[in-house]
Amino acid sequence: MGRNLGAGFAGVVIAGLLVWVVEMIGHSIFPVPEGPDFSDIEALPIGALLAVVVAWTVGAIGGTFAACRIATAPPYIYAILVGGFILLGIGFMLSIIPHPTWMAVTGVVGTIVGAWLGMFLAGKKAPAE
Repeated sequence: MGRNLGAGFAGVVIAGLLVWVVEMIGHSIFPVPEGPDFSDIEALPIGALLAVVVAWTVGAIGGTFAACRIATAPPYIYAILVGGFILLGIGFMLSIIPHPTWMAVTGVVGTIVGAWLGMFLAGKKAPAE
C-alpha cells in the first residue's frame, strides 16, 4: 500500500515538474511581452499559449507513466489521479485568467489523452484478482 501511495505522490510531483519545465522552455522561446494584459490573453503570442497546452499534455503523460511504472495497483487509478490533478490546475487557471476557448478545450482533451497514453506506455496490466 505504501508503494502505491508513493507512486501516486511521485506521479503528481513529476507531472507538476514536467509542466513547469515545458512551460519555462516555451516562455524562453516565446517570451511574454512586458506588462502583459491578461484580460486580453489572445494578444499573447500563439506559441506561448500552445506551449502551455503542450506542457499540460507532457505532464499528464510523464506523471502517469512514472506512477504506473512504480505502482502495483491497477494503472487506471494513476491515470485518473495524475490527470485529475492536472485538470484541477487547468480549471483553476481558466477561472483566474481568461483563456481562448480553443486553449481550454485542447488543454482538457490533451490532458485526458496524455494520461491515457502515459498509462498505455507504462505497459502494465492490472493485477489478477
